[in-house]
Amino acid sequence: MRHMDPKLFERYSRQILFTEIGESGQQRLLESSAVLVGCGALGTALANLLVRAGVGKLRIVDRDFVEPSNLQRQTLFEESDAHEALPKAVAAERRLRAINSGVAVESIVADLGPKNAKELLHGFPLILDGTDNFETRFLLNDTAIHLDVPWIYAAVVASYGVTLTVRPGQTACLACALESSDPSERPRGNDDGSNAAAAPAAAEDTCDTVGVLGAAAGVIASIEAAEAIKLLLGKWDSVGGRLVSFDVWSGRYQSVRVARDPACRACVRHDFRFLEGDAQPHLTMCGRDSVQIHERRRQLDLAALGRRIAPTVAEVRENGFLLRFRVPPYEMTVFSDGRAIIKGTRDTSVARSLYARYIGT
Repeated sequence: MRHMDPKLFERYSRQILFTEIGESGQQRLLESSAVLVGCGALGTALANLLVRAGVGKLRIVDRDFVEPSNLQRQTLFEESDAHEALPKAVAAERRLRAINSGVAVESIVADLGPKNAKELLHGFPLILDGTDNFETRFLLNDTAIHLDVPWIYAAVVASYGVTLTVRPGQTACLACALESSDPSERPRGNDDGSNAAAAPAAAEDTCDTVGVLGAAAGVIASIEAAEAIKLLLGKWDSVGGRLVSFDVWSGRYQSVRVARDPACRACVRHDFRFLEGDAQPHLTMCGRDSVQIHERRRQLDLAALGRRIAPTVAEVRENGFLLRFRVPPYEMTVFSDGRAIIKGTRDTSVARSLYARYIGT
């Protein structure tokens, strides 16, 4: 446990001057912890804000690696990270430790799923969303309710972003907002009666199809960070129950009160279909045409694999975290746990065929 000393007081002096935090609140932040799933545009901005604020421990879980197209909006990464194809969690940990060496940052390179969600999220009083797909968000929702810990949903696409703080048993959950059995219980508008969208644009809109502005991610991450700090300080009365959205291009801001669904399958009936693995995932890798192959319980010697396939593939690169090579027109990235990302196709049969050919069945 870290206690406030003159150096820490100076470091956080401007935050301590804010009456809602003060010295006692800062001490509480230093003793707090959170787990962040996803380290893209939202996740990097959020992690940066929380580490600078002095949150004592932050675990970052992410499945992906840094690419040049990430640098436009994912604020913790540099060109060298993309050149080395570092896992995002690893690159983020290195940068965050340089920003604030007093914060315990833990990176985990993994794909969150039903089989590992409870293990990766257990023991933290707050779960934060930096993901890029609704299947994982519903999994976070199920797991947070099962563990009885608050979590903050957030999403951004194009110039628009949205966030909702969920306190299990106290406020509406994500399933209440987006799966409500009673249409009258779904969010319809803000307090002045204007319309509001419950989700970030149409289901087919992703950053791969309509793009994303770093400014939008920054705004939503800032709101999410403020909500996180309130929760970590125990300011329960001022958080939860409202879906907040902002469009940085039009300047339109909305805050919608979301009612709990009395028949909600998640927070009322405890039907945790995403956590139990009953809901089939449909995963889109944000920012590129690619398919992710899941191979659990498989450990690969990446260096040995690289040597074995080198005579038959092109541009083999291995950095201790992942192995990348090209089978034109495709590019394959393989992780030590057997997971792989095949870039250049959305056809799962093609991806499976390439995996079996070069990695094995």
